[in-house]
Amino acid sequence: MIKITNYIDGNHVEPVSGLYLDNIDPSTGQKYGIIPDSDNEDVELAIAAAQRAFPLWSSLTIEVRSEWLLKLAKGIEARMDEFVNAESQDNGKPRRIAAIVDIPRAIQNFTFFSQAITQFASESHSTQEAINYTLRQPLGVVTCISPWNLPLYLFTWKIAPALAMGNAVVAKPSEVTPHTAYLLSEVCKEIDFPAGVLNIVHGHGHKLGESLCTDNRIKAVSFTGGTVTGRKIASMTAPLFKKTSLELGGKNPTIIFEDCDYEDMLKTVVRSSFSNQGQICLCGSRILVQRDIYDKFKADFVDKVSALKVGDPIDDTTSVGALVSAQHLEKVQSYITLAQAEGGKILTGGNRLILKGRCENGFYLQPTVIEGLSNDCHTNQEEIFGPVVTIMPFDTEDDAIHLANGTEYGLATSVWTQNISLAHRMANQLDFGIVWINCWMIRDLRTPFGGMKQSGLGREGGQEVLRFFSEPKNVCIKY
Repeated sequence: MIKITNYIDGNHVEPVSGLYLDNIDPSTGQKYGIIPDSDNEDVELAIAAAQRAFPLWSSLTIEVRSEWLLKLAKGIEARMDEFVNAESQDNGKPRRIAAIVDIPRAIQNFTFFSQAITQFASESHSTQEAINYTLRQPLGVVTCISPWNLPLYLFTWKIAPALAMGNAVVAKPSEVTPHTAYLLSEVCKEIDFPAGVLNIVHGHGHKLGESLCTDNRIKAVSFTGGTVTGRKIASMTAPLFKKTSLELGGKNPTIIFEDCDYEDMLKTVVRSSFSNQGQICLCGSRILVQRDIYDKFKADFVDKVSALKVGDPIDDTTSVGALVSAQHLEKVQSYITLAQAEGGKILTGGNRLILKGRCENGFYLQPTVIEGLSNDCHTNQEEIFGPVVTIMPFDTEDDAIHLANGTEYGLATSVWTQNISLAHRMANQLDFGIVWINCWMIRDLRTPFGGMKQSGLGREGGQEVLRFFSEPKNVCIKY
């Protein structure tokens, strides 16, 4: 039984209330640990610790902060297997995916921003009478709130640039997947990371969110999660004119033209639909296929999806693991029922799977493909966030754009065509923060990351996020 504690002011501490929540292994449905059920008193301790630590941390040279981030990266790398096993057990994802994606990317986040901060430059503007230059100064204490789908990957995606810029951080990982955040706090202890610079508070968002977002000592809030929660956070921070970054939901279209590289497209679209059990905000959940190849694609896609192995995450042959929780499984199943009520036809999947052995009580669902739905139905408009995709035909370029843009979301899309002019036209007209052409999930950490419309506010990544975690100050000097 694993007991997780908060990490405040350089120490692992019990929640003030003494209350704990159960931590469930999605692959087995069994309790395997407990985590703090923290409240406002714990947040107060964390903010106070961060405030005390900020002056010294922010005064360190860029080179010294860079070295500290590299030590964090190396600390994770030294315990690679432990982090991989924890991420897989906490989230239900195949262990091999955690080993090649989640934990390496967390290491890369710290490594990248340790280097990025040394290359970060401010602007200067010269006239005949004066020179203006811009100072970029750390904000102070900031809040970082991360989701359960890519726990350490997205946790470090926020923490690393905030720390690199010289801020002190109060972070809240998802209460559903807290284990690797706790292991990160152990790494902090091992390397003697400066006390109070990073504080990690575990617990329910509805109990901690208001304090983390509205306290006057918190200068910025960075959140990744659902659009409904993002709207609540915005309603709290906007009246306070507090800097806020929101990376929210998506209902991402995959657009397939008849002239695509068919085999490469087919292989990639299976991956973009069902990676991490479809529990990635960037997954393509609406597949739009040009009519001339629709029937061929449908048959080939269903064959490949039907062959995906749903199984124990520790089995290296498993393609699709467990959904993150019983509640989330129920939500995804409810959308499958809704899709049928809306006139959809299930081409493959649609059912919960009961595995044998240790995983018999786990939260498993067959990868599901549905056709026959209108673009404006609930199933095609609302984020399901599971191994469920819909497919529908289109005729012309204009049809594809109309269907793709026809939701309130605008996070990511992928377009498959060999026509370079068509690719550029589509990229220009699609209302999404990320447009992949003939690929999916190729990420360069220097690029801006985020969505349009209901998919978010602001951008992360590269210099964009360093600007977010800093305050610009113009200095004008007359010659």
